[in-house]
Amino acid sequence: MDEESPDELLFKDHSFSSDLLRQLNGLRQNRILTDVCICAGSWEVPCHRNVLASSSPYFRAMFCSNFRESSEAKVWLKGIAWVALEQVVAYVYTGEARIIAGNVLPLMEAASMLQYPRLFEACSSYLQSQMAPSNCLGMIRLSEVLSCETLKKKAWEVALTCFPEVAASADLKELCALELRDYLGDDRLCGEEEKVFEALMVWVRHDLQARKCYLQELLQQVRLQYVHPAFFHHFMAGDALLQSSPACQAFLEAARRQVFSVCGASTPDCRPLWRIPPRSSYQDFLILVGGRKDNQQTTRDVLLYSAQTGQWQSLAQLPTRLYKASAVTLHRSIYVLGGMAVSADQSLVSHNVYIFSWKLNRWRLGEPMLAARYSHRSTAHKNFIFSIGGLGGGQELLGSMERYDSVCNIWESMASMPVAVLHPAVAVKDQRLYLFGGEDIMQNPVRLIQLSGAMPLSYSPAGLPHRQEHMVQDGDEGGEERLWPRGPAQGADCHCGRLHTEDPRL
Repeated sequence: MDEESPDELLFKDHSFSSDLLRQLNGLRQNRILTDVCICAGSWEVPCHRNVLASSSPYFRAMFCSNFRESSEAKVWLKGIAWVALEQVVAYVYTGEARIIAGNVLPLMEAASMLQYPRLFEACSSYLQSQMAPSNCLGMIRLSEVLSCETLKKKAWEVALTCFPEVAASADLKELCALELRDYLGDDRLCGEEEKVFEALMVWVRHDLQARKCYLQELLQQVRLQYVHPAFFHHFMAGDALLQSSPACQAFLEAARRQVFSVCGASTPDCRPLWRIPPRSSYQDFLILVGGRKDNQQTTRDVLLYSAQTGQWQSLAQLPTRLYKASAVTLHRSIYVLGGMAVSADQSLVSHNVYIFSWKLNRWRLGEPMLAARYSHRSTAHKNFIFSIGGLGGGQELLGSMERYDSVCNIWESMASMPVAVLHPAVAVKDQRLYLFGGEDIMQNPVRLIQLSGAMPLSYSPAGLPHRQEHMVQDGDEGGEERLWPRGPAQGADCHCGRLHTEDPRL
């Protein structure tokens, strides 16, 4: 009872509807007042026309129009399994349906055909609860056949976020070329480009004769500028199947020149293919590496800040305390170079290189630099890391520079600076390395720009107008390099950089 007023009482029996359905179902089961049999094959289900017409636009049109079925005692429904028909009729009379793996597909097809949208969505919810990387591609196909947007959305979500597991499934090999192209080319795909390449090669080799004609088109779905150069040179450029295709060979050669060469093209007429932004699943993270705390103690802490969550997160600590080391990011890894290794007993200038893997959250030793140095500068460009100047083990001012080749994993000496300086700002633009300002050994400011010619480097000095700002390198979403003014660093001796990763868990 509710909504009372002084002169009336509104009574609502909330169980009446369910009781009425129960009574109607009892009448149906005992064939009392039934006036039509719904048939699927040899199976007949007695029903009441008015109940069916009230429950579905499909049956309303059938029984309330001038169709032949409106007066027939038996109505045959083609394309519906008898088990599904019995389930649908039970749902009409009880509002309940038992959905299991064995009946969900025929029941969903029947609910779609007979226009029971709530039952249809219940089947979709059941399938979504059974979703896994091993079956999501099949679910995408099913959702398209049944025109089920909720199932399709969920299946795509799993397929895009669980790419490594999906790539290992049998369903991936059964996709047609168009489906695979759309999948691997999707901007939301959460996977490393190396894994994308491996997946398409597995698909092609599954039926080589029929699929090799699609190789060039599918290869363009791999965003080569985000492939590790060592992987490109050792596994892609040397692949026998790709080498057998002149079109693929030309494509890889263009990539080698424009993407993986230190002197690669950066002109406006560069092919748009090389300027594709990273997938939207990639994220930029702010990383703080080492430095000194307020008590002037050198720390090993490494911290990650995510702009999406607004949270700081601790990562694996540096293997040792390092004073005035340099740090750069390259190929989704962090490189910490040199520095003065601080311990309780002694402090030694180091030539070690420590590499941090975000996937493993672990540091490892890399190829050491040719010279031990600290208070130096480093920058990354294409496949290379440049380590410049600093102080040596005897506290001497270093003008030397060395370059690390990440493909060959070697350090090599480069042309020295004409004027050795400490703490210059460093940037790379149009194949030129720029050193802005800095200090001499007495910490006096140096008003000087030193820049390189084409690679390999040779320096030439130029005057720097009197100003406090330095120029540093940054990049836009299209991968173009720019030079930005930036004031001198303040505060503790820490390293701040951006880590570019597609890991959705960080």
